Amino acid sequence: MKGAAAAEAVSGGERQDTKGRKAMEEEKGTKERILEAAREEFLEKGFERASLRRIVKEAGVTTGAFYRYYPTKEALFDALAGPHARAVMGFFDQGLAAIREMPASEQTGAMSRVTGDCIGKILDYVYDHYTECKLLICSAGGTSYEQFIHEMTEKEVEATYRYIEAVESTGHPMPEIDRELCHMISSGLFTGMFEMVAHDMEKEAASRRIRQLREFHTGGWMRIMGVDFDGSEAREAGEDADTQSGGESR
Repeated sequence: MKGAAAAEAVSGGERQDTKGRKAMEEEKGTKERILEAAREEFLEKGFERASLRRIVKEAGVTTGAFYRYYPTKEALFDALAGPHARAVMGFFDQGLAAIREMPASEQTGAMSRVTGDCIGKILDYVYDHYTECKLLICSAGGTSYEQFIHEMTEKEVEATYRYIEAVESTGHPMPEIDRELCHMISSGLFTGMFEMVAHDMEKEAASRRIRQLREFHTGGWMRIMGVDFDGSEAREAGEDADTQSGGESR
């Protein structure tokens, strides 16, 4: 009798485990269907024009079931784009910190290398998570992510002025640089860089164009600041600028 009762108890426990696993799998499947339907809707319509009604219909769930997972449309968008926004910004912040934490005398020489490493990591990440990054760049109007490129630009402007102060602390004179000009230059770099997503470039083509954009950007800053960033790209950019201007400012 005791043995039969024990066997029944074990059997009942196994049935509960099986039910629990099945319920978890069903819940995971429901969530994945919602995310997949939302991904397509946001890509096609953008956040503001996207319809929750179409999303739940496409996912094959009720509105009530949807709200069990995501309380708002923005929460749904955040589930898709948020982790990738934080990852991309994280790579950028790491690059800024790497320069900021160096001795002032080493920052100029390391600038080209650190910038190249940072942008390379962002490029790789974007193409490893392309659809979600496209949502972030092209479909985020009306969300907390719509100013993503602007936020990067503002961080770059602040980092530029920290760099100028660091260089001046070594005794190297720096010209006065208008803040709005600095913003325009930085905005041009990041807006241009993310054109790789806006225009669905192949990764190899995007990598080549971003490298050329960096050369253009670096050469311009060398001319304005009167510094010589180390690294082949910086030197080539400076040489190109000298060649095109005949070695003198026009």
